[in-house]
Amino acid sequence: MDQLTAGAIKTIMTGGEVLNPIVQILGSKIIPGHGVERYRLLISDGVHLNSFAMLATQLTPMLTRGELVDYTIIKITNHVITVVKNAEKGDKRVMVVLGVEVVMHGAEVGQKIGDPTNFTDAMQNADPSPPATPVRPAPTSSHKNGNVTRRSIDNTHLNTPSASGKTHPIMSLSPYQNSWVIKARVMSKSNIRTWSNAKGEGKLFSVDLVDESGEIRATGFRDAVDRFYELLQENKVYLISRCQLKMANKKFSTLKNDYEMTFTDDTRIVPCEEDDTSIPSIQYNFVKLDSLQDFQAGHMLDFIGVCKSAGDVMNLTSRTTNRELKKRDLSIVDQTHAAVTLTLWGSQAEEFNADGNPIIAVKGGKVGEFNGGKSVSLIGGSVFNINPDIPEAHRLRGWYDGLSSDTKFTSISASTEGGSSGKWCTLGEAVDEKLGYGDKPDYFSTYINVMHVKTEKCVYKACPTPDCNKKVIDQNTGQYRCEKCNKEFDSYKYRMMLSMNVGDFSGNQWVTLFNDAAEEMLGFSGDEIGRWQENESPEFAEVFKKVTLRPYTMKLRAKVENYGDESRLKMTVMNAKVPDYKDRCRRLITEIRQMSGISA
Repeated sequence: MDQLTAGAIKTIMTGGEVLNPIVQILGSKIIPGHGVERYRLLISDGVHLNSFAMLATQLTPMLTRGELVDYTIIKITNHVITVVKNAEKGDKRVMVVLGVEVVMHGAEVGQKIGDPTNFTDAMQNADPSPPATPVRPAPTSSHKNGNVTRRSIDNTHLNTPSASGKTHPIMSLSPYQNSWVIKARVMSKSNIRTWSNAKGEGKLFSVDLVDESGEIRATGFRDAVDRFYELLQENKVYLISRCQLKMANKKFSTLKNDYEMTFTDDTRIVPCEEDDTSIPSIQYNFVKLDSLQDFQAGHMLDFIGVCKSAGDVMNLTSRTTNRELKKRDLSIVDQTHAAVTLTLWGSQAEEFNADGNPIIAVKGGKVGEFNGGKSVSLIGGSVFNINPDIPEAHRLRGWYDGLSSDTKFTSISASTEGGSSGKWCTLGEAVDEKLGYGDKPDYFSTYINVMHVKTEKCVYKACPTPDCNKKVIDQNTGQYRCEKCNKEFDSYKYRMMLSMNVGDFSGNQWVTLFNDAAEEMLGFSGDEIGRWQENESPEFAEVFKKVTLRPYTMKLRAKVENYGDESRLKMTVMNAKVPDYKDRCRRLITEIRQMSGISA
């Protein structure tokens, strides 16, 4: 009993303050909703029970990981009280738990402490006066988990004639409340968008708001755009009240909230003159890049990684609007050694600078699928941050800067560059259909056998600078010069550029593999291949012997290139993998059915 802060629940629920109360969890229950999983806790201070303790969504992983099981003793390091209005049954105070530390796991405690009784609404309304002195918990050692910086909001008021109530945490809002005020930071703001249809025309914009408890989207239409668009600025803190709350449309919102807000004629927004550093700038729920394969196309997610490389800005024409679009593909990697393609659009594509391999954090990216690979694209509601000042970014920077230059990554994305959309065909069909003869390259996949590999000039000495693959010039002084970097080095790295002949029943074709595709196919780095060739090691010949006369599934890029007055079709291998024969059989069955007219 001495471990718990006796009387804390009564003090808190009647308007008083208790600093870091220690309580015991006696149960948890999921709150029915239409989106984000939210949980209600049954907590005890040894004297009273409180069944209206709502766990903030950022702490949900602690519960699902088994850290907050029954009988666990916790220290509540941060909480707020929200009042739910009810004219018939009377107002109800709800505790929103924002930060906890595990003092002792339930498996160690093993039983209920004390003989607590339920704290009722009648008890709450009978003693509304807070005590003069805050209750302090007994000191104890603890294991820190899920801390959130404390922010006292009980005395924060919206200093306007229209609203004088206490501020509420975002995650406590619901359509059943009338009077509330939130203190929140603008996480992101969209551009102004317009629409025109049979019902009329108008304009709108949206902002994503965040506080310690969670996040919510607010949208303004027509006049609200004129009133609030310039007022609301990203990363600024505001007091906001008198908005309409409704169920969130998950088709357009990626935020973890069942509800969203709409600005009305009565909405009041007041900027906070001083920044509240306890309010986070943005809430991320990062997933590892190697797990992207598990998500369906269209899923929205957050991730963080290092920009390993960036492609050129490409011009495309929208099929629906016929407008010209600009896009750029980035290759993003993380500690799982997976690489994924992130697509930027418009001004972001034009202005992005990949120098220094920046850390990229994305909130609300949309998963895409192409030829079995997964990629991510930014959409209207996405947040794109470069080198954010967060612990995950610092860990990534230290990890990436410590990698060797020959570190391998496994791509889970298929190429999304222009041209045809990567169909399956034979080498003969690719030639007959003149793939690669258009303005843009064409991509296709095929099943082939490797007939022959040219090994004479399969490697070259390249600049040792990361992300510079330019061939160096031997100065015959122990130095090697890179014309691109305009520097001389006393070392170099080997990179591969393979030329091989591949064939199927319809014909054969010379193809080129650059370093990444060659390393993936051979299973060895360019440096290893180069050293073996340099030392005339038997491993060199053995590597190429193992891939010759073997079947592979290849993704090829076809493009006609000009060499002087001559035009030649060049095919480049994007990736080469050992065939998946189950998938191969499924494709053959489908083709047979299509040719014979047999339905599935």
